[in-house]
Amino acid sequence: MKQLILVINPGSTSTKVSLYNKLDVLATNTIRHRTDKLAQFKGVIDQKEFRKKLIIGFMEKEGYLPQDLTAVAGRGGLLKPIPGGTYIVEEEMLKDLREEKYNTHASNLGAILAKEIAELAGVKAYIVDPVVVDELDDIARISGLKGIERRSVVHALNQKAVARKILQQKSKVYETSNVIVAHLGGGASIGAHQNGKMIDVVNGLDGEGPFTPERTGGLPLYDFAKMILEQQLDLDQVKKLLAGNGGMKSYLNEIDIRNVLDMINKGDKEAELILRAMTYQLAKAIGEMATVLKGKVDVIILTGGGSYSEFIVSHTKERVEWIAPVEVMPGEMEMDALHEGVMRVLNKEEEPKRYSEIN
Repeated sequence: MKQLILVINPGSTSTKVSLYNKLDVLATNTIRHRTDKLAQFKGVIDQKEFRKKLIIGFMEKEGYLPQDLTAVAGRGGLLKPIPGGTYIVEEEMLKDLREEKYNTHASNLGAILAKEIAELAGVKAYIVDPVVVDELDDIARISGLKGIERRSVVHALNQKAVARKILQQKSKVYETSNVIVAHLGGGASIGAHQNGKMIDVVNGLDGEGPFTPERTGGLPLYDFAKMILEQQLDLDQVKKLLAGNGGMKSYLNEIDIRNVLDMINKGDKEAELILRAMTYQLAKAIGEMATVLKGKVDVIILTGGGSYSEFIVSHTKERVEWIAPVEVMPGEMEMDALHEGVMRVLNKEEEPKRYSEIN
């Protein structure tokens, strides 16, 4: 047995796959799926056999078989709210994903594919820190209007992974540290991590926090309500405004920060104002999370695609580095994070959790 770990991360039009040994990635690929191929299926779950065949084909091309595996990790999908950690894939989880009980998304296939390939090898399948991770303090759930509760929707997998990595570099431990992580992409999620738990988050999907390339962030509610009524917007149109057509796109008709920087370099003053305003709001949201941690912050981490931009990093740092040292880890490390979550279990550094035991 070669002691390999297979990692599977399904997206809407691709499936990322990687093979790892205990320490390093041995092979990786992003399998692109043509839209006409996907169109033959009624829904995401029906794509299982199609994607499974391609994943096994990837392994065989690299010279490996399912029997060479010691574990399989899949990207966690839309499940009930659960604490962070590494979970064994079991029947109750699979049932919720197959039935799309908590909504449909390509990531729902992660655990399903992982389980079926793991069964071929006679090993266990796992998921790690899915987007539904909810570790909020009770006080953080209060919204200000009875009947509406704040939710935890956040880039949990990447946030926790980069926090562990940066803290390790500083000879600190995630489970005993206070960290603020800002994941910057088309949307943004910002988490206050205290002793290994995300006790509060800025949930950009629901319209909180700073505006981003595609999202509005928090808005003046009276004026937004007035706009909804005057333009007779339905719920789908409102959702599209909040997360899709808002933010930088609504001002500049552009979502690519590189193109906005090009506009700035050509003297576009409006583009510069909008991008500076985005970093201004980001810094304010980070400051808000600092108060959650009562000012005791070991490190602030900027991650996600937006942190490749020196403009965004420098303008954010100048407003928040008085709170704590700022570290930058651009992009995302989801594949590595899935592998590392499984290794913590295999090395007995972490006890695997069971979905069926979470109320």
